[in-house]
Amino acid sequence: MSSVGRLPEWFKIPKPEAKAMNKMEELIKRRSLHTVCHEANCPNKGKCFKEGSVTFMILGKYCTRNCTFCNVGNETPLPVDPQEPLNIADSVKDLNLNHIVITSVTRDDLEDGGADQFAKVITAIREVSLRTNVEVLISDLKGNKAALLTILDAKPVVVGHNIETVKRLYSEVRPQAIYNRSLQVLRDIKILSPETLTKSGIMVGLSETYEEVIEAMRDLRQVDCDILTIGQYLRPSKSHIEIKEYVHPDTFKEYEEAAYALGFKAVASGPFVRSSFNAVEVFEKSREK
Repeated sequence: MSSVGRLPEWFKIPKPEAKAMNKMEELIKRRSLHTVCHEANCPNKGKCFKEGSVTFMILGKYCTRNCTFCNVGNETPLPVDPQEPLNIADSVKDLNLNHIVITSVTRDDLEDGGADQFAKVITAIREVSLRTNVEVLISDLKGNKAALLTILDAKPVVVGHNIETVKRLYSEVRPQAIYNRSLQVLRDIKILSPETLTKSGIMVGLSETYEEVIEAMRDLRQVDCDILTIGQYLRPSKSHIEIKEYVHPDTFKEYEEAAYALGFKAVASGPFVRSSFNAVEVFEKSREK
């Protein structure tokens, strides 16, 4: 276990290129959009913005839950923006994207958890660019199958839902979520739409054991999850849950090998990995299987 007082030498975040950052931030501001890159303070945003990659976050920037790892605010949610689908579609067209990831805050205040807005965004993107693959990263929708079907009917190529951590840590890390419910969401996607690729992700460095991570992988494979991402948790502020360990790259490699042995179609495992990081490459890899 490495010292948690400072970043280890293998975890040095490169300084983002100012030109690329400014270009993307100008587009986001002009379209009145939100990105998980900013709201979650992702360490990869400089690299992704330089490559013209972005993960749009819909349904406002305030979440109805208060996970102890997350940097997204949990104030009173904003009204759903009817212009949001068109603004995102126009941005996809401006950026000439082949693959786009759409995620959202959790909106437990909405009857469908925001599923209708997801469907409208997917449809709007398809209307301006049929070649753009649309990947979505959704909340658990409180287990609402009808809401899930609304999203699936819009035909995203990948539907992701992150379990985030191992079962033992749920009460501490995701106090308003339920481990088995998250697994059920992934199972329901395959039942309702067998051809849709499913994706989930976990963070490490929160005191989980190696065996617990492998157990989580097995649980995900039991619900036929296709794609797995594993990344290092970084503490957004002192008010968030503490980092217990900086996981060595060799361990991430061991997790990757274990995941492939369990049958995942594509795996991204490393200190910098996040749910949508290198989403295009991971998607293409999953289709080779």
